[in-house]
Amino acid sequence: MNLSTHQKYALKLGILFVIAFIISAINPVDLHDWMLENLLVVIIIPILIFTSKKFPLSKISYTLIFLFLCLHELGAHYTYSNVPYDQWFESVFGRTFNSLFGWERNHFDRLVHFSYGLLLAYPIREMFHRVANVSGFWGYFLPLDVCMSTSMLFELFEWAAVEIFAGDLGVAYLGTQGDIWDAHKDMGLASVGAVIAMLVTAIINSRLQRDFAKEMSDSFKIKNKEPLGEAEIKRMIQEKKNNSDD
Repeated sequence: MNLSTHQKYALKLGILFVIAFIISAINPVDLHDWMLENLLVVIIIPILIFTSKKFPLSKISYTLIFLFLCLHELGAHYTYSNVPYDQWFESVFGRTFNSLFGWERNHFDRLVHFSYGLLLAYPIREMFHRVANVSGFWGYFLPLDVCMSTSMLFELFEWAAVEIFAGDLGVAYLGTQGDIWDAHKDMGLASVGAVIAMLVTAIINSRLQRDFAKEMSDSFKIKNKEPLGEAEIKRMIQEKKNNSDD
């Protein structure tokens, strides 16, 4: 099988992730929650595999996706509210990580929501750039927009899951830990992460890309001066009528 460099890299990361996935599946804190947490994972991984030949992503994108999925598997294994990062930190430094900031709740879920924007905004940008040929300002704004909107959709998905799987499973999956603003903070952190990722990308591009300023300027220029809405509907109706007459 003749694999490209990017496919080989993706395959290596895929093997590492399968190992992480199997480890995560061994005696998880809550098996039903683990299964629920991995619903989207078993959908995303096949998509990445089947598209790797015709649409291989960059090594940077594959690495960022891999890191995010590994963080997710850690949360799925322990349930997000019970990842023992405080105990791990205390065993090394003699005090808990939360005590450094005066925190009381488990913040691992906050880290993963922040990482969602920070780690996945660039792969989303790459797809926009290569599929939709998006450039300039919109090449940075649209990935941010997608991260924000999908973060909102995930919160709605969590709400629906809790409505369906009531009881301890719903509570474990939602992981609000009594914070009524949990969903808002999660969406906010994902947005902040995406903003940072796109700012870093823009700074790097501004240093390395010769036509960076021109591309940014061109992205704000009007491409079509004709209005859409009712004018476009009228045009399409007329065009359809002319084709029918022919």
